[in-house]
Amino acid sequence: MPLQTRRCEICGGSGFTVRQVNGYDCATTCSCRRQGHMDRKLAAALLPPRYDHCQLENYEIHHATQMEARQRAVDFVASYPPAAPTGLLFSGPCGVGKTHLAAGILRNLIQQKGVDGHFVDFRELLKNIQDTYRPSHPLSPSQIVRPILEVELLVLDDLGAAKMTDWVRDTLGHIISHRYNQERITLFTTHFRDGEAAAAGTLDVAPETLAVRIGTSLRSRLDEMCRVVPMEGHDYRRSFLRAADRW
Repeated sequence: MPLQTRRCEICGGSGFTVRQVNGYDCATTCSCRRQGHMDRKLAAALLPPRYDHCQLENYEIHHATQMEARQRAVDFVASYPPAAPTGLLFSGPCGVGKTHLAAGILRNLIQQKGVDGHFVDFRELLKNIQDTYRPSHPLSPSQIVRPILEVELLVLDDLGAAKMTDWVRDTLGHIISHRYNQERITLFTTHFRDGEAAAAGTLDVAPETLAVRIGTSLRSRLDEMCRVVPMEGHDYRRSFLRAADRW
């Protein structure tokens, strides 16, 4: 026997409610339809299940820069869309919550403002493009890249994590330049940093600067596209695993 879809108790499944306004019947969209629309946008954003819990409200702060970073994220959501098409670049060592904040921004903007967004891991994106070069693959490279180029809000996670071959740099340059020229807003995360922060690197921080990693031209373009949000702190994931081992 097939499962029956549960009908909304408010609208009876019609998707609309009717109320009297000045003696006339006025139909408005039911909350169930708005919820369904938001759920579809969240699914289309392709946030990985690992980040399902990520909200700005549950981000844990262990360092002053993390407090500043969360406030930047909260302000970004509150003022969206910004007056200028400027995103954020979260930069810092592993485990300080860069991806948590970027995913939280994306989720909040979908839920609160109906934004169309997309989350993609840098290495996974490159692999997906490379897979299309197989003759048997059903998609072309452009079919993989186009949603990345055109989506209203893109989260590009772990920028610079892949080995930077000429092909990788050209692909990244195409994405960044297109979104810059079309004034699309992008959120980046990276553990590659610049200047003194990179020079003072530890085992948790890549000693190579972001400018060296992706090239000075692309690094300069990022300064035009984003506000840099530097972050410090201990690796939360590693601390969590140590605590779990003690139990």
